[in-house]
Amino acid sequence: METNDQEVMVSVSCLTYNHEQYIAQAIEGFLMQKTKFKFEVLVGEDCSTDGTREIVEFYQKNYPEIIKMVTSEKNVGLKDNFNRIVKQAKGKYMAMCEGDDFWTDPYKLQKQIDFLEHNPDYIICCHYSKIIDQDGETLYVHPSPVSLEFGYEDILQGNKDETFTATLIYRTSLDVTHMGNQDWYLKCHAPDKFLKLYATAVTGKKIYVMPEVMSCYRKHVGGVWSMVDPQVIRGRMLSDFNVIIKNFKYPTSLKWKLLKVYSKNYLRHDIRHLQLNNAISTIKYLLLY
Repeated sequence: METNDQEVMVSVSCLTYNHEQYIAQAIEGFLMQKTKFKFEVLVGEDCSTDGTREIVEFYQKNYPEIIKMVTSEKNVGLKDNFNRIVKQAKGKYMAMCEGDDFWTDPYKLQKQIDFLEHNPDYIICCHYSKIIDQDGETLYVHPSPVSLEFGYEDILQGNKDETFTATLIYRTSLDVTHMGNQDWYLKCHAPDKFLKLYATAVTGKKIYVMPEVMSCYRKHVGGVWSMVDPQVIRGRMLSDFNVIIKNFKYPTSLKWKLLKVYSKNYLRHDIRHLQLNNAISTIKYLLLY
């Protein structure tokens, strides 16, 4: 990494809470990056009850020119933790990696920034990930990665393969960073999904997925999503779906596709939990508004 007085090209957002077992591996993945530009790492330490903060403080003390801990006296939650990092970030681009995941390629940042610098029609660049368990054992990795592209309507319909948070880098334009000011933002459960949706919606640009495996996504008991009860996850996804259809614009022709998405993925959940009024409300909204 360049260490002169040049401006920061990339800000890395690392959200962490009770990641004592994993946070050092995440930070080491940042420090190993070999770049021709300057980058900073902002670690949002959300008042962990284990030894996470002490580990972050160790790295901040030893790498003060790169690592900065962002914290407070009380837990603020996932969305506000991310918002305060966005407000402090100096980079032209924002890279993301939560404290229980990690990067595996020392040229990851350079490759993605090279792509975005030369391809202005893309707002986000991602890549493939290896999925591992809490012991580091491989659960899944795509055998033959190919390049992928997604636009706004793709994301709207839930098509976003190989865009895990740890793979994501986006342009920090004012349009995109204003997402945290939207009324619906505090209602969403998956801010990374809404970031992809909002960024493609407000800019008209696309997401590109590089055909390389350059990070690991870890499934473990303390994960925000990975080990949560499937019915709870389905309920959160349904809540996010309703936020999306009521706050994002889409053509009439796409309403039928969204109705199909609801029928396939969420209608059974509403019926099973006797939430018939919710089902009627969602279907009615898609058909009449």
